[in-house]
Amino acid sequence: MNNGGVDAAVAPVGGPQPLEWKFSQVFGERTAGEEIQEVDIISAIEFNRTGDHLATGDRGGRVVLFERTDTRDHVGHRRDLEKMDYPMNRHPVFRYKTEFQSHEPEFDYLKSLEIEEKINKIRWCQSANGALSLLSTNDKTIKFWKVQEKKVKKVCSMNVDSTKAMGNSPIVGSSMSTSSRQYIANGGCTSNDFSFPTGGFPSLHLPVVVTSHETNLMARCRRIFGHAHDYHINSISNNSDGETFISADDLRINLWNLETNSQSFNIIDVKPANMEDLTEVITSAEFHPTHCNMLAYSSSKGLVRLIDMRQSALCDRHSKLFVEQEAPGSRSFFTDIIASISDIKFAKDGRHMLSRDYLTLKLWDMNMDSGPVKTFQVHEYLRPKLCDLYENDSIFDKFECCLSGDGLRVATGSYSNLFRVFGCSEGSKEATTLEASKTPMRRQSLTSSRPLRSLGSSLGVVRRVKGADTSAPDANGNTFDFATKLLHLAWHPTENSLACAASNSLYMYYA
Repeated sequence: MNNGGVDAAVAPVGGPQPLEWKFSQVFGERTAGEEIQEVDIISAIEFNRTGDHLATGDRGGRVVLFERTDTRDHVGHRRDLEKMDYPMNRHPVFRYKTEFQSHEPEFDYLKSLEIEEKINKIRWCQSANGALSLLSTNDKTIKFWKVQEKKVKKVCSMNVDSTKAMGNSPIVGSSMSTSSRQYIANGGCTSNDFSFPTGGFPSLHLPVVVTSHETNLMARCRRIFGHAHDYHINSISNNSDGETFISADDLRINLWNLETNSQSFNIIDVKPANMEDLTEVITSAEFHPTHCNMLAYSSSKGLVRLIDMRQSALCDRHSKLFVEQEAPGSRSFFTDIIASISDIKFAKDGRHMLSRDYLTLKLWDMNMDSGPVKTFQVHEYLRPKLCDLYENDSIFDKFECCLSGDGLRVATGSYSNLFRVFGCSEGSKEATTLEASKTPMRRQSLTSSRPLRSLGSSLGVVRRVKGADTSAPDANGNTFDFATKLLHLAWHPTENSLACAASNSLYMYYA
């Protein structure tokens, strides 16, 4: 198996082989017994389009940027690289680049509501002139940030001592006057013994400012998109046209232009005339990766609606509805709760779409709305424990999902800082359980996404019929810690590399 990521996507006869995941890096690793600060917990993670940069947001309103470094050592023409003797199986290596405070805590005095600074989503925008651009949002306000290197300007000489200079010409290397007077900003002086000489000063001495070769990364907020959502923003998504983006809250989706923050267009509104008639809310929204007129949004009822913005200004009618029919007699008190979709993602080619509800991960074909083409059981063993999960509110946890750039695999998080990787190509049996630690394969479990029957306890694998009732802790007999959950993860756009957020730590793996 090739560990280069891109080459690993070449499927052998009979379907691609399961990937062997290896630990790459960790940022912000927690030591044993270390207390985690609430503001340091990672709440958003996103690769940019090329995969050369990674951004994370935390509950303290900060955005941290990382940049890839392993490609810099082998820059050159493709033909030259092919002739070189080193193996092309490098895995992405990142380093800390910079960080900035994106959001601050606010207070809405009209509604007597505290607005926390937590970053809900981060989305990269198209770069220009070597600058990095991204959108970040908390519950109410979206900000458009530009991060670029600025050359540092320095004072190369301060010619203020009349004994060392004549005329207006500064002397490089001269120092400031050693007068004992106290000076304040803008050249003021706090003492009152200053007297203007008769006939004035013979010359005017100014400091010389030059641009040095040193550079500093500067993050500047270009625009603030606010006052457009009455409810908490759960999604932002960039359009493929590079000019517009959408923001979604529980009941509305707005369309923005990146160059205009004074107005937005409400394109979807599911708010009923009487709030007592409210039966579902919007949980996630995403633009199609190639068609700028198409977007999809999910709801708390387990539905995914595909919208064509060319149909009308207010997109209150969907062009397609993706929903899985309930099995007869399977309805319970928890049915609607666990059916709520927490995240949707389009595949890079735009042909498939991934949705995550509480227990399962579903892969949809955009040309077939009768049902998902594949259903992956993430933690089916929790079904008998739904009552306990409801009592401790874990049943409302919102797990994210992601797809590989080649579309052959999908991934999502679980409890005890575990995440699962599934193969979604035809005939694939890959279903790997990994732990967000330096030994990711420690709790590996290969199971089928649509299991049939047990292959024997000697393999340490339990295979269950879909929907079967079982009280086993998990497929390996391990108990789970619901306090440690892996909600956020992202797949590198071109290589088999994953970034996972486990509390305040960022773990990276490659295969």
